[in-house]
Amino acid sequence: MMARWKKALSAISACALFVTGLSACGSASAGGDAEHITLVVWASQEDQANTDSWLQTMEAAFEQQHPEYSITWKNQNVASADAAGIAKQDPTVAADVYTFASDQLGTLLDAGAVGQVSDPTMKQLAKQTKGNATMLQTVTGEDGNVYGVPLAGNTWFMYYRKSKFTEQDITSLDAMLAKGKVSFPLTNSWYLPAFYIGAGGTLFGKDGTDAKSGVQFGGAIGAAVTDYLVDLRNNPNFVNDKNGSGLAGLKSGKVDVVFTGNWDAATVRENLGDDWGVAKLPSFTLNGKQVQMKAFAGSTIYGWNPYTKHPVAADQFAAFLSGTESQRKHYEMRSVIPSDSELASDPAIEKDAVAQAQIDTIAQTSVVQPSIAEMNNFWAPCENFGNSIYNKEVTHANSAKLTEQWMASYQSLL
Repeated sequence: MMARWKKALSAISACALFVTGLSACGSASAGGDAEHITLVVWASQEDQANTDSWLQTMEAAFEQQHPEYSITWKNQNVASADAAGIAKQDPTVAADVYTFASDQLGTLLDAGAVGQVSDPTMKQLAKQTKGNATMLQTVTGEDGNVYGVPLAGNTWFMYYRKSKFTEQDITSLDAMLAKGKVSFPLTNSWYLPAFYIGAGGTLFGKDGTDAKSGVQFGGAIGAAVTDYLVDLRNNPNFVNDKNGSGLAGLKSGKVDVVFTGNWDAATVRENLGDDWGVAKLPSFTLNGKQVQMKAFAGSTIYGWNPYTKHPVAADQFAAFLSGTESQRKHYEMRSVIPSDSELASDPAIEKDAVAQAQIDTIAQTSVVQPSIAEMNNFWAPCENFGNSIYNKEVTHANSAKLTEQWMASYQSLL
């Protein structure tokens, strides 16, 4: 596998004029005829539903920029959430270019199914992630190398009833709890860590790639966070968000704050009308100090398969699909919020409150969700601990003990 990878990277590096779109690696014959190639592309059904959908539009644009290729496209419906599971079975028959979720990067690397980006793609990525180290980290493997380019970010943030709170209130979870009903998914292991990570807890080291470091949500600070969550559970203005109850509460008037992502934006608007607001995550009071909640963040990525017969074109096209203009088109055609830092100030995106809340959360109040295999062992014990808090099995009297027991459960899984 390593030999194939190095050979593919050497082929890409040999294209001295690649970045200009004028290949210098034999893509065209001496007579100037285009090289005939076939690229298999995996993308979501929504991105390729019609002949004029986003994917087909980008393929046509890529062809215009790269006349050295005569491309036969073979598009297949494979969602980003499913790519790793399929590719790892046999990377030799997987797509040349495909989209995947960043939390699958470790799986793809273990399977040898994703290629390291070229130097020109790294230059592109540096521009697109300027000021947003989180997005760059989502495509960085345990070895420190980069695999793919983010197309869109993924995280959660806060929606609220504007008439209930001031602009100052929405910066503090405790201030909102004093004025209105706050719904939070306490028993959901994708959301609960926000309190522990905000207080300094770590998952597999500072960058999420050190399996031996394990989960570090314990100690005196961890116990204090658990105590805070016990109080949160017992607060009469707290509502556990489960099975859509938070959104339903917005509509009925029984809830004033929910924590979710851009996928629920339309429902929030419908349920609150003109009274809807959205913002990055608030802080909470821990030991008399304000501590910033921090959500997990990830991305949807386009990468290329090192088993492709056309490594140069595959790397180029994967980078093109996640390029600035492609992300702009993706937003225009499908309202998918871009990850590109340069697009945050685009007029249309700048006035999109949901887009700005997501961009701000990823850049300022998030940590990258680890993609290493050990992360699979994290979710169930975390959910169980959240349920224990909600069911009042965790109290102030036993919070420190049970927090340490929770941490010990991870040690047994390493």
